[in-house]
Amino acid sequence: MAELTQTWLTQDAYDRLQGELDQLAGAGRKEITARIEAAREEGDLKENGGYHAAKDEQGKMEARIRDIEALLKRAVVGEAPQASGVVEIGTVITATIFGSEERFLLGSRELADGSDLNVYSGESPLGKAILGHKIGDELSYQAPNGKEIAVKILAVETYVG
Repeated sequence: MAELTQTWLTQDAYDRLQGELDQLAGAGRKEITARIEAAREEGDLKENGGYHAAKDEQGKMEARIRDIEALLKRAVVGEAPQASGVVEIGTVITATIFGSEERFLLGSRELADGSDLNVYSGESPLGKAILGHKIGDELSYQAPNGKEIAVKILAVETYVG
């Protein structure tokens, strides 16, 4: 199995995720279990919409718990890196992408929760292509659909949350 990459998070983002995990793994699990039991007592499970909806919700909740646990396990908590003109995880990038100017955070979507910034992972095709490049660099990368996408790095800023 490939080694999981680390994910940079602010302390606030880490605490928010830990709180969500605590709620889901505690009260959330108890609540969904009670709903499943109540629906099960209604009788025939084949045609019991409430039961099936609760089981579906339980599956989604368990998947979210696993996602958060994995994210927190590989999280590196700290302040955003100070921008030095080089694209790195945790910086806000302004770039011309395929002819359009775009401003986004390079990092985890969990980090920008509540922000209007778009987020690209460092593992995304765009993220891999621009990581380590400097302001003024022009490059291109191949999108998943096979198209070659031109990129010019215009600015690299410190993320302030």
